[in-house]
Amino acid sequence: MQFIDLKTQYETYQSEIDARMNAVMQHGRFIMGPEVAESETALAEYAGAKHCITVSSGTHSLEIALRALDIGPDDEVITAPFTWISSSEVMLLVGAKPVFIDVDPVTFNINVDQLESAITPNTKAILPICLFGQMPDFERINAIAEKHGIAVIEDAAQSFGATQNGKRSCGVTQIASTSFFPAKPLGCYGDGGALFTDDDEIATKLRAIRTHGGTKRHHHTLVGTNGRFDTLQAAVILAKLPHFQKEVDRRGTIGARYSDLLRDVCQVPEVADGNTHVYAQYTIRLPNRDAVSASLKEAGIPTAIYYPKCLHEQPVFSHFGYDYGDFPESEAASKEVLSLPMHPFLTECDQDSIVAAVKNAVG
Repeated sequence: MQFIDLKTQYETYQSEIDARMNAVMQHGRFIMGPEVAESETALAEYAGAKHCITVSSGTHSLEIALRALDIGPDDEVITAPFTWISSSEVMLLVGAKPVFIDVDPVTFNINVDQLESAITPNTKAILPICLFGQMPDFERINAIAEKHGIAVIEDAAQSFGATQNGKRSCGVTQIASTSFFPAKPLGCYGDGGALFTDDDEIATKLRAIRTHGGTKRHHHTLVGTNGRFDTLQAAVILAKLPHFQKEVDRRGTIGARYSDLLRDVCQVPEVADGNTHVYAQYTIRLPNRDAVSASLKEAGIPTAIYYPKCLHEQPVFSHFGYDYGDFPESEAASKEVLSLPMHPFLTECDQDSIVAAVKNAVG
């Protein structure tokens, strides 16, 4: 049994993926070839954003977003500590300070009730992470940001394809970032990511920073980086994208079925009002997480723990003065969450086996 079944996905779309990649091999434009611009147009249309700027990774996209907003030394960016390191790592790379607030214990997304009290004169942006595949309350987040004159950057690495009140992830904030890491809901065959915005000026800066700070060859107006998206990876995205909404719908069906079958034995993901969920990870919560994980491993069922240690516990952030106990909901979640196999090709038979093993392990 696979935790994420990329092999079956490839076999299902093999002719289209191979044709797209072969076209790149034939024309030989491996850097910024025509598939890059084509993928940007298609991705922007899907997300409902005016501009899409593809980049070399989801991590790089967040750093480029911060640079485009001129966020640097002594600036603060509010985010949550229960997540992967990249969203706060990039703040240190530009010299900014991550300001953590706790998460909601049900959705694991940033606790919007704590947001306004964390804003200071040095706050330049809010960076909410759409953890596990659904969006936090962006109507409230955007309203608070507008009130205080600060930016919002959606970290949609896990939520591309999700919606909130009819609007798709990556189409609701000043800047949005997503990842095309192979295990993501829409993945390529290497590292990759994208930025989205409706702001023409910001889009121009994002494109320039991505390509060594220049809008044209041998003319550099900004300090940039080499953040370009490989043409072969763009080809993979173009082959997968026509099937993506079908996969999103399938993820929703599988996630809902998991929840129906497991609701009586553990805390299952709750979908907030107005949201859809893409279940980048199907994540349950139980007090005896480690024992259940070990039992599932013995039964041949792979699991994963996202994330066993919060960011404020990581040594690289120790100089910011946070202590264990500062974010109790994040800390509790890190000890209790467990992700089960989840992908659009998961059969009901396999799902039934997983559910039976969880119930047996919980006892």
